[in-house]
Amino acid sequence: MIDESIPFTFRLTTPADVELLAQQRGAMFLAMGRISEDEVGALVQASLPWFQGLIDRNEYVGWYALHGDRIVACGGIHLRDDPPKVGIYRICRWGHIINIFTEPEYRRRGLAHTMMKTILDWAEAEKLDRVTLTAAPAARGLYESLGFTATADMQLTRKGDCCG
Repeated sequence: MIDESIPFTFRLTTPADVELLAQQRGAMFLAMGRISEDEVGALVQASLPWFQGLIDRNEYVGWYALHGDRIVACGGIHLRDDPPKVGIYRICRWGHIINIFTEPEYRRRGLAHTMMKTILDWAEAEKLDRVTLTAAPAARGLYESLGFTATADMQLTRKGDCCG
């Protein structure tokens, strides 16, 4: 049972959170049905150096939602450069939202919405030119309610493609 008298708080992730970030990435893909229990450990191990590199290069900003001292939700934004284009003759700042995840027993309490608003407010304050995300079908309604629209991006997936 969740103690409703304990308020939810938010904090930024820190470099010390790399292992937790990787674990939550595994839990997120498991909850989405994208990987099996047997694959979680491999994804976590592969994610550790990736998150460490992003944090070392200041290319990731993340947040945790806490209920008391327990982390119950997370989300972050991977910062990238977007190249100049016709009519936009400068390097643009692009953020790709990743790892939006809420522990199952804490879902349907508005935490994902609050997390997204926190990230989007930060992105606006930082004057990011573009914000994207990859939406799981179950989360599309949330993202659409925040103004996201589907795009016409296409992808070529090759056998063994690491990004497929």
